[in-house]
Amino acid sequence: MPPALALEELVRVLKSNFSRWVKREKGARGFAWQTGYAAYSVSHSSAAAVAKYILEQEEYHRHILFQEEYLEFLKKNKIEYDERFIWG
Repeated sequence: MPPALALEELVRVLKSNFSRWVKREKGARGFAWQTGYAAYSVSHSSAAAVAKYILEQEEYHRHILFQEEYLEFLKKNKIEYDERFIWG
């Protein structure tokens, strides 16, 4: 991501382009994004592990709910949160 690009703009463009693609290519007319988002940076040395996680996440989430995984991630990384505002 270029340093001059605001995260909010990047997310807006990604959501817009992906929405257009998924509706056109996959016929997902009822597709909609959630209202919020979160973004985290990844070091170059962790990029391969993150890519592997993304490729395997469908199988992974058959065994652990995303919500459980996300709360564990926040706790592990000592990120303060209020659960009332996470799931909206």
